[in-house]
Amino acid sequence: MEKFGDVLAAGFQNYHFKNDNYKKLMQQALNDPDVVSFLRQNQDKLNKDAIEVSAAAIYEYYNHKSKPNEFSKDYVPTLVVSNHYIECAYLPNQQKINNDRQKAYESGFNLVAMPKDVRKASLDSYDGDGRQEAFIAAVNFIKDYQPDGNFVPGLYLAGDFGVGKTYLLGAIANELYTSGVKSTMMHFPSFAVEIKNSINDNNTLDKINKIKVAQILMIDDIGADSLSSWMRDEVLGVILQYRMQENLPTFFSSNFSMKELEAHLAINSKGEQEPVKAARIMERVKYLSREVIVTGRNRRNKG
Repeated sequence: MEKFGDVLAAGFQNYHFKNDNYKKLMQQALNDPDVVSFLRQNQDKLNKDAIEVSAAAIYEYYNHKSKPNEFSKDYVPTLVVSNHYIECAYLPNQQKINNDRQKAYESGFNLVAMPKDVRKASLDSYDGDGRQEAFIAAVNFIKDYQPDGNFVPGLYLAGDFGVGKTYLLGAIANELYTSGVKSTMMHFPSFAVEIKNSINDNNTLDKINKIKVAQILMIDDIGADSLSSWMRDEVLGVILQYRMQENLPTFFSSNFSMKELEAHLAINSKGEQEPVKAARIMERVKYLSREVIVTGRNRRNKG
């Protein structure tokens, strides 16, 4: 086997240099420690004329490594062997990898009018004191749910203020994300306002459609505000009807029990009684989820 130094020297001598400046630049590239190391480690995989044929790739690597430009700021130039010759490839650097992971996570756990710290929720840090039933129900859903399997209803978390209903929803969504399951979590009172405002922009239907098709939908704080008949029937009702037809698991959190929520929905924002329409909504809620009462102390009260 020829010595590596002899192969490198021979290859260098065979170049047809355009001028002395080019010769100097190529000499610098071939003397770069990373280039030398690459050639040494891959000498058995390269053709004898690889250095001459791949001169442009070697210099491209050396130049971008030494002087990163706008494109290469997110990538690291890397020498690779391709069909016994040398090419310069670009691999994402750690910052880009981290940014891409964050973007993938945010698309996999979509928040609609929710605080960002919900993303930090974890089942590992969920205090089960007074909330053991809810914790077990959450774990069982995660264990039983299969995207292409039989329908598994979500949870309807009912309880007082500050007992951790929203936190548990976030923890479930984060756990599901590790298995590639995407969740959309929305604060329903804020979503209702957003829907009203979208009427002027003529994109109400687009907003409803994006929500209703979510793989996992989590409706937070349902029942916090009085709803108009239109919001209850044409927005919430449409979303829940679609999800019931498509067997898409849906989670809810509320300060009301299911029975209390039905009574709340039976009175529209004008104070009119509409029990039949409320019962129709609750029929869908009960199909899509199973009620779990969350108890315990108010964890928002630091005292």
